[in-house]
Amino acid sequence: MASKAVYSHRDPMLKKRDDFEDMLEERRNSSDLRYALRCYTPVLYKGVTPCNSSMLKGMVLQSDQLHYVINQVSTETGRATDDLQEEASAILEEMAHCLQLSTVRFFAFTLSKVFKTLFRSICVNEEGIQRLQQAIHEHPVVLLPSHRSYMDFLLMSYLLYTYDLALPVIAAGMDFMGMKFVGEMLRMSGAFFIRRSFGGDKLYWAVFSEYVKTILKNGFAPVEFFLEGTRSRTSKSLTPKLGLLNIVMDPFLKGEVFDVHLVPVSISYERILEESLYARELLGVPKPKESTSGLFKARKVLSEDYGSIHVYFGQPVSVRSLSEGKVNRSQFNLVPRHIPRKPGEEINSFVNDSAYTLVRAQEENMVLKPWVLLASLLLQNHHQDHGAAAGQKRGVELTELTAQALWLRDLSREYGAFLHWPDHTSPSEVVSSSLSLHRGLVRNCEGRVQLAVEQAAAPAGSGEPQSIVTPEEELLSQAVVILSCVSYRNQALHVFLRPALLASAIHSASSNNKQEIFNSFSFLRNMFFNEFILCPGATVQDFEEACYLLMKTGALQITQQEVLVTESGQRTVAFLTSMLDPFLQGYQVVCRFLCEEATDALTEKLFIPAVRKFIIKQLLAGRLRYTEVLSSDLQKNALAALLRLGAVRKVKGAEQGTLKVNKVMVNSLEDTLGGKLPTQKAAVARL
Repeated sequence: MASKAVYSHRDPMLKKRDDFEDMLEERRNSSDLRYALRCYTPVLYKGVTPCNSSMLKGMVLQSDQLHYVINQVSTETGRATDDLQEEASAILEEMAHCLQLSTVRFFAFTLSKVFKTLFRSICVNEEGIQRLQQAIHEHPVVLLPSHRSYMDFLLMSYLLYTYDLALPVIAAGMDFMGMKFVGEMLRMSGAFFIRRSFGGDKLYWAVFSEYVKTILKNGFAPVEFFLEGTRSRTSKSLTPKLGLLNIVMDPFLKGEVFDVHLVPVSISYERILEESLYARELLGVPKPKESTSGLFKARKVLSEDYGSIHVYFGQPVSVRSLSEGKVNRSQFNLVPRHIPRKPGEEINSFVNDSAYTLVRAQEENMVLKPWVLLASLLLQNHHQDHGAAAGQKRGVELTELTAQALWLRDLSREYGAFLHWPDHTSPSEVVSSSLSLHRGLVRNCEGRVQLAVEQAAAPAGSGEPQSIVTPEEELLSQAVVILSCVSYRNQALHVFLRPALLASAIHSASSNNKQEIFNSFSFLRNMFFNEFILCPGATVQDFEEACYLLMKTGALQITQQEVLVTESGQRTVAFLTSMLDPFLQGYQVVCRFLCEEATDALTEKLFIPAVRKFIIKQLLAGRLRYTEVLSSDLQKNALAALLRLGAVRKVKGAEQGTLKVNKVMVNSLEDTLGGKLPTQKAAVARL
């Protein structure tokens, strides 16, 4: 990995990215049945003979590591080893996959039908597929797809089957196993099931890690899991979870394999299947439990148009080269390999840094559609409308929106965005077709475009007398539309994040002094560490990268001592500041809540419902500008940041998760965040 510090020599516009092929095209022109029944002979690691699931279970149950842990647990608890051996066997039965080609063929057939109905195209970078094939042949491989939809792992297996690659063994959460029939189908197509948390259960951990390592070390199949641990409901990348990454790196660190290759995969949906489901979940309208009947109710989904999907298989990352100079592997020679040991500080920080590097690689290869830019602009226009005088027209002229979109298209390309804007189509055509694909979220009225919040609030005309809608219900139904749009804007955040942090720092610093602006940047970056993917310890690199991008595009002039916004840079800086404003306001309002409303009985569990109630009250009173602060994801991240900074503590020994608020500290953080936030201005403008 080239260090980000030498950013100015590595212009983001020079990133070389592969071209895409639409793999559905062939499916539309030939028989699905023949495709599902075709000869499937994938290349395996160094030509190993495939291993069936009962052989694999045998290898795990007989491993030295598992025996060691069984004896250890027996000594600690006094339980008989046979008893524990049986429990281990039961855990493995519950967990293990049993891949059957017939099930895979059934899925290949069914998914072909479904995908052709739902999507216009599924575009794949075929060079990435070739690199992957090479990697699978030479090394144990771990696939790391981004996770935005339930579709992700079905799609991954479908693609690998199509390109004749070895099918992955996939880590799935237990909640899927509860789905009758579907759970078993998933198991037969390569999923293995793990509990979401197994805290101090040594035996469970030993069976689980041994199972994954046995598959990986022997190269029986690529292992696939989601670094983010769970689906992102907001289309932002989530802070990576390290458990599985630790496990798959272990065989290399202990010298059991020469190398392991990690392949980040970026899956971008033009329209997210679960968009309104996610928005409701973030607003606290409970999500349906994973159930098979829910899957069939989702059939009405099949009549909708979901645009296209882009899947980009990134450059395989060698763990061997990642670890060079960072990890001294000789420490592992001192203890027999089968004795489990907690990773030390050095290993932990290596795994953590690697995880961030990989999530950044996923982000960089996410394809952005024109709608992502339009959603960003429409949200900003919506907030300006909110603060506008009563007589003014709502929305933005279609021609004006198109002009803004072209400006933003060029800016995002300068910042290195992987943007798929059809250049052979006229801009107005691109904009209208984007608006029509997302017609549930926008409306075009007499040539003016705005978010569809008014119609969201009105119940559908059913001919029945309309029930009275409370202001709170109206607010929440508008919030569903706004949070759905936010999830599209969020797809572009990683492109603008560093320049936006700098723009906000310039906005809140009291002078043009470069050091002061850096301090302000550093404060914001630290505050938002749980919100965005910001690599640990890269504050200076991020600051330099932001300065470089804003200077390159002529928005800033920077001398040794000063940072100045140019005349032509005003527009860019205003756009970037507005992009982060909702997050600043969200964190501020959480601080306000903790200072004004928090009691000694506040627990983590009660935090979200209580803060939601507080925010709804503030929004209805016109004290807040951004409806999106209702997102529970934003509220959780704000709390995580305050816990990390020590402004809120978890009380030891008290009822689980009780929170103790340091009001002085929270208050001062709120003030610092509140530099010059337009909260009051909006309220004044509406009077």
